Amino acid sequence: MAKLREICLGFPEAHEVKTWGHPTFKAGTKTFAVLEPYKGHLCICFKATLALQQLLVEEPRYFKTPYSGKQGWVSLIVDEPPKWTEVRQLIRESYCLVAPKRHKNS
Repeated sequence: MAKLREICLGFPEAHEVKTWGHPTFKAGTKTFAVLEPYKGHLCICFKATLALQQLLVEEPRYFKTPYSGKQGWVSLIVDEPPKWTEVRQLIRESYCLVAPKRHKNS
């Protein structure tokens, strides 16, 4: 959780709130990452383009996030420590999809 928090809060205007008891990271009012359990697995959820989502879910570590998968949300199972460079890039892309225009290239 500490590493995820460090990544997410490193973006301009990013902040953390609790949503349904889960750590949720927002850019302004829009969510770009969530840490939550799902079916016995700890998962990092993030927004992706539909094309990227399609590529990611081909790997067993990823699946379409329930309820929000139609909008490109993907969940990464992190029962084992993830590749943080990969997570950092995916979270950056998620942030850029939802951040206010003045921060898109941060």
